Amino acid sequence: ESVVIDQIPAELCVASTVLLKILDGAYSQEDYAICFAKDNQELTDKVNEAIAEIREEGTFEQIANSYVGDNAGENYYESPEDIDRSNGELVMATNAEFPPYEYYEGDEIVGLDVDFAQAIADKLGMELTIEDMAFDSIIAAVTSGKADMGVAGMTVTEDRATQVNFSDTYYTSKQVIIMKDDAAE
Repeated sequence: ESVVIDQIPAELCVASTVLLKILDGAYSQEDYAICFAKDNQELTDKVNEAIAEIREEGTFEQIANSYVGDNAGENYYESPEDIDRSNGELVMATNAEFPPYEYYEGDEIVGLDVDFAQAIADKLGMELTIEDMAFDSIIAAVTSGKADMGVAGMTVTEDRATQVNFSDTYYTSKQVIIMKDDAAE
């Protein structure tokens, strides 16, 4: 018995039990991006500019490292205190069931994607609002205008690209296989 899963959640899962292991070798790669309504090229362009700045400054790396790797749990992203949020609200649709990308900590939705979206909102001078919903509802929420963007460890696929615009890739994930570790028994 085995399961194919994203590498980062796989590592979290395997770390919490000695009975599982990740098979060696990456099996496929998936590019994660933010989705937008097809008619919202302006926001797509602004977010791409923000992504480039966030990467260049090392902020994305800081965010990723605060959730994954040896320093996970430390140095979480915090918005600069002097942010002007006069450019309105940025509504993010997500599915908060995919740690470490988005998940609940008590009543609050947190995670790598959440901090990344906050950094983008900070760059755009906007107030981030997060709407949790079923993963399959995110594209509909974005295309109908209920949300401005979908951020949920969303893989860029040809089918989805016919329905929405995608930002530049912000994370490339490996799909791995977890299986029972017979040596651990």
